[in-house]
Amino acid sequence: MTYSLKKIVPWGRTFDEYQAMFALTAVDLGKTILGCADGPASFNATLTRQNGRIISTDPLYAYRKDQIKQRIDEIYDEVLDQARQNQHQFVWEHIPSVEVLGELRMSAMTQFLEDYEAGKQNGRYQNASLPDLPFTDNQFDLALCSHFLFLYSEQLTESFHIESIRELLRVAEEVRIFPLLDLSASPSKHLKPTLQQLESDGFQVYIQEVPYEFQIGGNRMCRIW
Repeated sequence: MTYSLKKIVPWGRTFDEYQAMFALTAVDLGKTILGCADGPASFNATLTRQNGRIISTDPLYAYRKDQIKQRIDEIYDEVLDQARQNQHQFVWEHIPSVEVLGELRMSAMTQFLEDYEAGKQNGRYQNASLPDLPFTDNQFDLALCSHFLFLYSEQLTESFHIESIRELLRVAEEVRIFPLLDLSASPSKHLKPTLQQLESDGFQVYIQEVPYEFQIGGNRMCRIW
Protein backbone atom coordinates (compact mmCIF):
# COMPACT_ATOMS: atom_id res chain seq x y z
CA MET A 1 0.00 0.00 0.00
CA THR A 2 1.14 3.57 -0.73
CA TYR A 3 0.91 6.07 2.09
CA SER A 4 1.31 9.82 2.23
CA LEU A 5 0.95 12.00 5.28
CA LYS A 6 -2.08 13.70 3.74
CA LYS A 7 -3.87 10.33 3.66
CA ILE A 8 -3.09 9.46 7.27
CA VAL A 9 -5.53 10.44 10.02
CA PRO A 10 -3.43 10.39 13.22
CA TRP A 11 -5.77 9.76 16.15
CA GLY A 12 -4.26 8.37 19.35
CA ARG A 13 -5.77 6.31 22.14
CA THR A 14 -4.62 6.33 25.77
CA PHE A 15 -2.84 3.67 27.80
CA ASP A 16 -6.00 3.07 29.84
CA GLU A 17 -8.01 2.55 26.65
CA TYR A 18 -5.47 0.00 25.40
CA GLN A 19 -5.71 -1.87 28.70
CA ALA A 20 -9.50 -2.01 28.43
CA MET A 21 -9.72 -2.66 24.66
CA PHE A 22 -7.37 -5.63 24.86
CA ALA A 23 -8.24 -6.78 28.41
CA LEU A 24 -4.55 -6.52 29.31
CA THR A 25 -3.56 -8.01 32.66
CA ALA A 26 -0.41 -7.29 34.65
CA VAL A 27 1.01 -10.51 33.20
CA ASP A 28 0.21 -9.33 29.66
CA LEU A 29 1.93 -5.99 30.27
CA GLY A 30 5.07 -7.85 31.33
CA LYS A 31 5.32 -9.58 27.95
CA THR A 32 7.27 -8.47 24.89
CA ILE A 33 4.64 -6.53 22.93
CA LEU A 34 4.25 -5.41 19.34
CA GLY A 35 1.80 -2.57 18.74
CA CYS A 36 0.76 -2.64 15.08
CA ALA A 37 -0.79 0.46 13.48
CA ASP A 38 -0.35 2.30 16.79
CA GLY A 39 -0.30 5.78 15.27
CA PRO A 40 0.07 8.57 17.84
CA ALA A 41 -1.19 6.52 20.79
CA SER A 42 0.38 7.00 24.22
CA PHE A 43 0.50 3.26 25.01
CA ASN A 44 4.16 2.86 24.06
CA ALA A 45 5.27 5.95 25.98
CA THR A 46 3.39 4.98 29.14
CA LEU A 47 4.37 1.31 29.09
CA THR A 48 8.02 2.26 28.53
CA ARG A 49 7.90 4.48 31.64
CA GLN A 50 6.66 1.37 33.48
CA ASN A 51 9.70 -0.58 32.21
CA GLY A 52 7.66 -2.49 29.65
CA ARG A 53 9.08 -4.00 26.46
CA ILE A 54 7.30 -2.71 23.38
CA ILE A 55 7.85 -1.80 19.74
CA SER A 56 5.20 0.14 17.82
CA THR A 57 4.90 0.12 14.02
CA ASP A 58 3.05 2.48 11.72
CA PRO A 59 3.73 4.20 8.37
CA LEU A 60 3.19 7.43 10.30
CA TYR A 61 6.66 6.93 11.80
CA ALA A 62 8.28 7.72 8.45
CA TYR A 63 7.68 11.37 9.31
CA ARG A 64 9.29 13.88 11.66
CA LYS A 65 7.72 15.03 14.91
CA ASP A 66 6.89 18.50 13.53
CA GLN A 67 5.25 16.98 10.44
CA ILE A 68 3.07 14.68 12.56
CA LYS A 69 2.13 17.56 14.86
CA GLN A 70 1.12 19.66 11.87
CA ARG A 71 -1.03 16.83 10.50
CA ILE A 72 -2.72 16.35 13.89
CA ASP A 73 -3.52 20.07 13.98
CA GLU A 74 -4.92 19.87 10.43
CA ILE A 75 -7.36 17.02 11.06
CA TYR A 76 -8.24 17.52 14.75
CA ASP A 77 -11.32 19.74 14.33
CA GLU A 78 -12.51 17.75 11.32
CA VAL A 79 -12.43 14.44 13.21
CA LEU A 80 -14.28 15.94 16.17
CA ASP A 81 -16.89 17.42 13.82
CA GLN A 82 -17.43 13.96 12.34
CA ALA A 83 -17.84 12.51 15.84
CA ARG A 84 -20.33 15.26 16.64
CA GLN A 85 -22.35 14.53 13.48
CA ASN A 86 -22.40 10.79 14.26
CA GLN A 87 -22.92 10.86 18.03
CA HIS A 88 -25.65 8.23 17.69
CA GLN A 89 -22.97 5.64 16.81
CA PHE A 90 -21.13 6.01 20.13
CA VAL A 91 -21.59 5.23 23.83
CA TRP A 92 -21.13 8.48 25.76
CA GLU A 93 -20.48 6.98 29.18
CA HIS A 94 -16.78 6.75 30.07
CA ILE A 95 -16.25 9.51 27.50
CA PRO A 96 -19.25 11.77 28.23
CA SER A 97 -18.98 14.29 25.38
CA VAL A 98 -17.25 15.19 22.14
CA GLU A 99 -15.29 17.84 24.05
CA VAL A 100 -13.94 15.27 26.52
CA LEU A 101 -13.15 12.97 23.60
CA GLY A 102 -11.03 15.72 22.08
CA GLU A 103 -9.22 16.33 25.37
CA LEU A 104 -8.44 12.61 25.78
CA ARG A 105 -7.19 12.21 22.24
CA MET A 106 -5.03 15.34 22.37
CA SER A 107 -3.57 14.27 25.73
CA ALA A 108 -2.61 10.88 24.28
CA MET A 109 -1.14 12.42 21.14
CA THR A 110 0.82 14.99 23.13
CA GLN A 111 2.38 12.22 25.24
CA PHE A 112 3.24 10.38 22.04
CA LEU A 113 4.88 13.45 20.49
CA GLU A 114 6.91 14.10 23.65
CA ASP A 115 8.22 10.53 23.51
CA TYR A 116 8.51 10.17 19.74
CA GLU A 117 12.08 11.29 19.01
CA ALA A 118 13.62 9.30 21.88
CA GLY A 119 11.47 6.32 20.94
CA LYS A 120 12.61 6.42 17.33
CA GLN A 121 16.24 6.60 18.38
CA ASN A 122 16.01 3.45 20.48
CA GLY A 123 13.82 1.57 17.98
CA ARG A 124 10.50 1.68 19.80
CA TYR A 125 8.76 3.44 16.90
CA GLN A 126 9.41 1.80 13.54
CA ASN A 127 8.13 2.70 10.08
CA ALA A 128 6.54 -0.58 8.98
CA SER A 129 3.14 -1.74 7.84
CA LEU A 130 1.19 -4.91 7.26
CA PRO A 131 1.34 -7.41 5.68
CA ASP A 132 5.17 -7.34 5.79
CA LEU A 133 6.91 -6.74 9.12
CA PRO A 134 10.69 -6.47 9.65
CA PHE A 135 10.83 -8.86 12.59
CA THR A 136 12.01 -12.40 13.19
CA ASP A 137 9.73 -15.36 13.85
CA ASN A 138 8.27 -15.33 17.38
CA GLN A 139 10.10 -12.12 18.29
CA PHE A 140 7.12 -11.01 20.41
CA ASP A 141 4.90 -12.66 22.97
CA LEU A 142 1.88 -10.53 22.10
CA ALA A 143 0.84 -8.42 19.10
CA LEU A 144 -1.91 -5.81 19.46
CA CYS A 145 -3.69 -4.24 16.49
CA SER A 146 -5.92 -1.29 17.38
CA HIS A 147 -8.42 0.37 15.05
CA PHE A 148 -7.05 -0.88 11.74
CA LEU A 149 -7.89 -4.46 10.78
CA PHE A 150 -11.65 -5.02 10.45
CA LEU A 151 -12.33 -1.31 11.11
CA TYR A 152 -11.29 -0.39 7.55
CA SER A 153 -13.23 -3.21 5.92
CA GLU A 154 -14.25 -1.17 2.88
CA GLN A 155 -10.67 -0.06 2.21
CA LEU A 156 -8.87 -3.35 2.97
CA THR A 157 -9.68 -6.67 1.29
CA GLU A 158 -10.38 -10.02 2.90
CA SER A 159 -7.09 -11.36 1.54
CA PHE A 160 -5.25 -8.41 3.07
CA HIS A 161 -6.75 -9.27 6.46
CA ILE A 162 -5.75 -12.92 6.18
CA GLU A 163 -2.19 -12.15 5.04
CA SER A 164 -1.79 -9.50 7.74
CA ILE A 165 -2.95 -11.70 10.60
CA ARG A 166 -0.77 -14.57 9.37
CA GLU A 167 2.17 -12.15 9.44
CA LEU A 168 1.32 -11.02 12.96
CA LEU A 169 1.15 -14.67 14.02
CA ARG A 170 4.55 -15.25 12.46
CA VAL A 171 6.19 -12.62 14.67
CA ALA A 172 4.08 -13.09 17.84
CA GLU A 173 2.73 -16.02 19.80
CA GLU A 174 -0.67 -14.36 20.28
CA VAL A 175 -2.53 -11.65 18.35
CA ARG A 176 -5.33 -9.46 19.67
CA ILE A 177 -7.42 -7.24 17.38
CA PHE A 178 -9.89 -4.52 18.38
CA PRO A 179 -12.55 -3.52 17.35
CA LEU A 180 -14.42 -6.05 15.21
CA LEU A 181 -16.73 -3.40 13.73
CA ASP A 182 -16.19 -1.34 10.59
CA LEU A 183 -16.33 2.45 10.36
CA SER A 184 -20.13 2.40 10.08
CA ALA A 185 -20.31 0.54 13.43
CA SER A 186 -21.48 -2.64 11.69
CA PRO A 187 -19.83 -6.05 12.14
CA SER A 188 -16.96 -6.35 9.67
CA LYS A 189 -17.86 -8.32 6.56
CA HIS A 190 -14.35 -9.80 6.66
CA LEU A 191 -14.52 -11.13 10.22
CA LYS A 192 -16.23 -14.49 9.70
CA PRO A 193 -14.39 -15.61 6.51
CA THR A 194 -11.04 -14.42 7.84
CA LEU A 195 -11.40 -16.30 11.11
CA GLN A 196 -12.67 -19.40 9.32
CA GLN A 197 -9.55 -19.39 7.14
CA LEU A 198 -7.27 -18.95 10.16
CA GLU A 199 -8.98 -21.85 11.92
CA SER A 200 -8.45 -23.94 8.78
CA ASP A 201 -4.78 -22.96 8.98
CA GLY A 202 -4.69 -24.53 12.44
CA PHE A 203 -4.83 -21.42 14.61
CA GLN A 204 -6.98 -21.09 17.72
CA VAL A 205 -9.51 -18.25 17.49
CA TYR A 206 -11.51 -16.73 20.35
CA ILE A 207 -13.88 -13.74 20.46
CA GLN A 208 -13.79 -12.09 23.88
CA GLU A 209 -15.93 -9.35 25.38
CA VAL A 210 -13.85 -6.53 26.85
CA PRO A 211 -14.54 -3.75 29.40
CA TYR A 212 -14.51 -1.05 26.72
CA GLU A 213 -17.24 0.21 24.42
CA PHE A 214 -17.16 3.51 22.54
CA GLN A 215 -18.63 2.45 19.22
CA ILE A 216 -22.05 1.00 20.00
CA GLY A 217 -21.62 -2.78 20.03
CA GLY A 218 -17.84 -2.44 19.83
CA ASN A 219 -16.98 -4.29 23.01
CA ARG A 220 -15.34 -7.41 21.62
CA MET A 221 -11.83 -8.29 20.53
CA CYS A 222 -10.44 -11.26 18.68
CA ARG A 223 -7.64 -13.37 20.16
CA ILE A 224 -5.68 -15.69 17.87
CA TRP A 225 -2.81 -17.98 18.74
